[in-house]
Amino acid sequence: MRAVGGLLVVIPLALALLGPLVVPDELTRGAPFAADHLLGTDFVGRDVWHQVLAGGRTVVLVALLATLGSYAVGVPWGVLAATSRLRLVDELVMRPLDLLLAVPSLLVLILVAAIAGQGLAVLVGVVVLVNFPDVARLSRAAALEIAGRPALEAMRMQGESWWRTSIVYTGRSMLRTVAADVGTRLTSALYLVASASFLGVGVPPDAADWAVMVDRNRGGLFLQPWAVVVPALLVVSLSIGLNLVFDRALRTRSEVRV
Repeated sequence: MRAVGGLLVVIPLALALLGPLVVPDELTRGAPFAADHLLGTDFVGRDVWHQVLAGGRTVVLVALLATLGSYAVGVPWGVLAATSRLRLVDELVMRPLDLLLAVPSLLVLILVAAIAGQGLAVLVGVVVLVNFPDVARLSRAAALEIAGRPALEAMRMQGESWWRTSIVYTGRSMLRTVAADVGTRLTSALYLVASASFLGVGVPPDAADWAVMVDRNRGGLFLQPWAVVVPALLVVSLSIGLNLVFDRALRTRSEVRV
């Protein structure tokens, strides 16, 4: 299972990161949806294989950056709410997140992108905005359990600083919970980034992007299926592989502890 998960991750990651380096500078165009090349041509006659090589970096890097941003904002947010001695602070910090969670993620994505405009930075920011409320709630739930432990009470009685109790001890104790969530969060980010690209948010409609390829070439699915099938399979492969890898890593860690 570890080998399968690793293979499912390595193939799309290698294509996404290294593919643009081997794409020719000058690309020729032929007839749309033709079988002239390895995987045929797309809706404007471009080589599908070249588009696959050049189209993964946006999806993968934006998803990774957005996931890191979600944890960078959500974990401190949740820990602050959980370790505050005042109920009012907890309410003020967490209640606004309920409003974000009540709105469908795609609607938030479209609305914010429409207001802020196009750009990869906007796309990363939107995905962070959609994902970090879930991370904050998960972090708060984990930190609340840790905050009630006798060890933490003993540290407070000994006069340990807030940094030592809330950040060092609590953060270290939360690592397993956060790590278990990373695979799911990365998959969610991939879904949102691919959906945004599919809808034309964040990237041009004719960009070399796996999700854009699925959208723009679906009209010729029965003429040239590789232009849709290959990029779709790469996104699915990365999502499934990430979950398998993280699940196996956590299971191995548990077995080592036992």
